[in-house]
Amino acid sequence: MASAVRPKAERPSSPEVDPQVQVRSATPSDPTSEFFYHPRTLSALFCMMAALVYVAFFSPIEDTTVNNTKLGIFAASLCFLLFGVLQFRDGPFIRPHPAVWRLVLAMGVLYQMFLVFLLFQNPRDARQLIAYWDPELGKPLPDRSYADSCELTWDNLKNQVDIFVLAHALGWFGKTLIIRDVWLCWIVSVMFEVMEYSLQHQLNNFAECWWDHWILDVLVCNWLGIYLGMKTCEYFEMKQYSWRGIRQIPTYRGKISRTAAQFTPHSWTKFEWGPTKSFRNYVAVILVVAVILVCELNAFYLKFLLWVPPEHPLVTYRLTIMFLFGIPSCREAYDYMMSPLANTRIGTQIWLMLANIITEVLICIKLSKGEFTEPAPRAVILFWQVFVALLIAYPVYQFWFLPWYHNPYGAGVTTATTPNTSPSEATDKKRG
Repeated sequence: MASAVRPKAERPSSPEVDPQVQVRSATPSDPTSEFFYHPRTLSALFCMMAALVYVAFFSPIEDTTVNNTKLGIFAASLCFLLFGVLQFRDGPFIRPHPAVWRLVLAMGVLYQMFLVFLLFQNPRDARQLIAYWDPELGKPLPDRSYADSCELTWDNLKNQVDIFVLAHALGWFGKTLIIRDVWLCWIVSVMFEVMEYSLQHQLNNFAECWWDHWILDVLVCNWLGIYLGMKTCEYFEMKQYSWRGIRQIPTYRGKISRTAAQFTPHSWTKFEWGPTKSFRNYVAVILVVAVILVCELNAFYLKFLLWVPPEHPLVTYRLTIMFLFGIPSCREAYDYMMSPLANTRIGTQIWLMLANIITEVLICIKLSKGEFTEPAPRAVILFWQVFVALLIAYPVYQFWFLPWYHNPYGAGVTTATTPNTSPSEATDKKRG
């Protein structure tokens, strides 16, 4: 099979091409890997039923109500995940295999069903439900504050450095790979620290020393994660993508490298959000930042309301699945908001992730009844009033007043153009 050279960066889909067709057409046709792309639905069905028969009739697990309930829920979840892998539609990615991203989509549906069930519980039952899976849970969390000793000394800095610092940097590395824009990453980074300042009257662990906020978090952990993440994005953007079949590679070393490359992107799309180019881009960036911040805050509020300590594996599991959900979701959101002509409807994964985040917010609102009695400080309220006023004033000045000022008698404004197109370019396209 002749080698096919891919461009450096794959741009959003054209209006005439169905993304599903693009995914299928990009699927490797190498005979050595054809086995992994050929549908095996009947084989999977028989294997699943055989596993169910073995576990249901011959399982060595002790026959108790608790064990049977846990095992039944676990088996039902696996059956649904298998169905999703086999039957769900493909997403925007094909590496390492389209089935991996169908599995991620199925996990999102399963997580949404769990969230909906949790939404209908009262605080006591919700905490008991979590404790049902781990008896160590279901206990009130001790108050924890990081603002007890705020002198900028070496001992205080050293005491704040723990495993969570590494997790913080790794988290921002992953978020940078999702967002793919250095300025947008820094906006989210700074805004999250502002959210911590604004909400520390509700969550004590948001109360941190000023140097913990701006030096340890922003300038060390966030910077390191963003820097490494952007360097990785630049590498994938500049890389020449040439995919050859394994049989076409003569050396064993080349075959091993080609196998490892299966776990890298098939191509790379550089995200150019351009919030100052058009009103639609501006609104899109505001929404993306808001969704990311709410997703981050949900983790802290759910931990507090469900009595889950920060070091518990459940916290890591949620962060991991949200990262997996975020990879295709951000790509679908970018394609939908930045190239509206290419898609007539929002992508499946971003729709589902929005449902996850909104349902988490509803759970937090319901479980927090009577929990947060202290009102927001007056300074916080004043800050957000000024901030919202500036968010409204900027687009009015940039997208309405300036075009009118430079062309008071013109009929067109920038809001009537496509997101990444200037008014003059739009006029030329109409003439052409």
